[in-house]
Amino acid sequence: MQKGKINVQTENIFPIIKKFLYSDHEIFLRELISNAVDATQKLKTLASTGHFKDELGDLTIQVVVDKKAGTLTVKDRGIGMTAEEVDKYINQIAFSSAEEFVKKFKTKTEAEKNAIIGHFGLGFYSSFMVSDKVELISKTYKKGGPTKAVKWSCDGSPDYIIEDTEKSDRGTDVTLHISKEEKDFLEEYKIRELLKKYCRFLPVPIQFGTRKDRVKVEGEKDKDGNDKYVEVEKPDIINNIDPLWKKAPADLTDEDYKKFYRELYPLNFEDPLFHIHLNVDYPFNLTGVLYFPKVKRNFEVQRDKIQLYVNQVFVTESVEGIVPDFLTLLHGVIDSPDIPLNVSRSYLQSDRRVKQISNHIMKKVSDKLDEIFKNQREEYEKKWDDIKVFIQYGMISEEKFYDRAQKICLFKNVEGKYFTFDDYKEKIKENQTDKDKKLIYLYATDKDEQHSYIQAATERGYDVLLMDGVLDNHFINHIEHKFDKAGFIRVDADTIEKLIRKSDDDAPSKLDDKQKEAIKPFFEKSVDKARFTVIFDNLGENDLPVLITQPEFMRRMKDMSALGGGLGMGDLPEMYNLVINSNHNLIYKLATENNEEHREKMAKQLTDLALLSQNLLKGEELTKFIKRSVEIL
Repeated sequence: MQKGKINVQTENIFPIIKKFLYSDHEIFLRELISNAVDATQKLKTLASTGHFKDELGDLTIQVVVDKKAGTLTVKDRGIGMTAEEVDKYINQIAFSSAEEFVKKFKTKTEAEKNAIIGHFGLGFYSSFMVSDKVELISKTYKKGGPTKAVKWSCDGSPDYIIEDTEKSDRGTDVTLHISKEEKDFLEEYKIRELLKKYCRFLPVPIQFGTRKDRVKVEGEKDKDGNDKYVEVEKPDIINNIDPLWKKAPADLTDEDYKKFYRELYPLNFEDPLFHIHLNVDYPFNLTGVLYFPKVKRNFEVQRDKIQLYVNQVFVTESVEGIVPDFLTLLHGVIDSPDIPLNVSRSYLQSDRRVKQISNHIMKKVSDKLDEIFKNQREEYEKKWDDIKVFIQYGMISEEKFYDRAQKICLFKNVEGKYFTFDDYKEKIKENQTDKDKKLIYLYATDKDEQHSYIQAATERGYDVLLMDGVLDNHFINHIEHKFDKAGFIRVDADTIEKLIRKSDDDAPSKLDDKQKEAIKPFFEKSVDKARFTVIFDNLGENDLPVLITQPEFMRRMKDMSALGGGLGMGDLPEMYNLVINSNHNLIYKLATENNEEHREKMAKQLTDLALLSQNLLKGEELTKFIKRSVEIL
């Protein structure tokens, strides 16, 4: 028996480990399993090179919970260790790394600390986060010499004991005596949940308990003459040792990719739109499968769906800094040993290797979109409403992606037809160029609410885009600056004549300035002057006598404010124009009417009709309008 003290410079390191890793102490299980996998993989490598000549046998790693004894044990049949190796790797190297971790990373965030536990040798010592005592029993694979099994135990102080023991087979068993505060880790459901989270794709089978299975008995029938089945207990293997991203794309079908997607996201009942298989071994190592989900308006809640693995060991679902922000809307798996985990997000963003990986993923995404656009244009258009937010987000946030995607980004008009940027420009340049040679892109955000304005535009031969997506306000602002001599104006931002009028001389008025000034006060009295500006416009005789418009600039400012980009302006009020059609017969009649009371009533009725058409007439004012309408009838 050997007793000793671990050489500790940091006083009382175990309480410090518990304190600094406490919030995510579940990571201990990932680290113990990873160690077991590593020991197993090393033995397989030795066997493949001829350095281990015995039978490998069953290499399944076992996780065992004994609630009565209060223990959790992880068993492997890997290379095992001698007493000297236990002393070296457990007492010296691992512990000094644990101490180094505590010294260097007290100020790190929880996510950063959890990601780098393994990198600082804390894989084994993280078990003390949940244990009062840890025992390790190991037997080396080596033959000859001092190959007796060895037992190491420690109660969470620098004191440890190493002694000989009996073990029938090679490998290592790590037994944790779970502390009273951490009794959750003796619950089978809890351990199963953690194994599924961290170990579901590890390359060595991991068994947790058994499961019942029905097995057909060959050559036997039941009393009804049907095939006979018996119920048997089978090891419950919780992981898929050969995940899809490790396979060659040529060996896989679309159904294989969909099946794997359902394995990753069992609660997501919609199939992905399409997938991208990543497989690079130079100048960096990267494998994985990324899926385009149906994003639509839920893109915020869709985040954190890319799982980052290192050699099939789950690390995190937070890949910001590793891939461009807009790519975090994708789902799937990235596996790369070349991504540094023991660094901050800002370091990741400046790391050369990470930049290469990020740029490669972005290129693969844009290549896939380009491929579908060129070869399956009809399918691309069908999927456009689902991928639109993703592409817009990428074009807004990444200049490189904008350059790649501008030729495959589509406009959709109110008739449901799709156009590339260039195609749409050609379509509207003849009719929708104003007197300043500026191309006017008319758009609507709600086909129903803005129906009358859309109709007024289309009746004049103008085309109207449908921009009803969650990012369209930001996207419009972005591409407006990219396009040459172009302006995006919502159909209800102003009267169509004023928007695309070639010359003011093209619109004579039935009213002179004196008549306009005479009736203007009646309309001003009909609305809240703090929110409405009364203006006149020389519209057509068949246009509405009074209509509501909302200035494009003010409305955009409010929309940006609502989306969190309000430039510190707070809650901006709604601002409108009350537009009086100076060529309508009713307005002309009102201007030539001598009865002041009748004038006021007409102005109020016409104004309320315009407000009603935009769902702006409510409460008491709506009640008064209905009564007034009945009286007029």
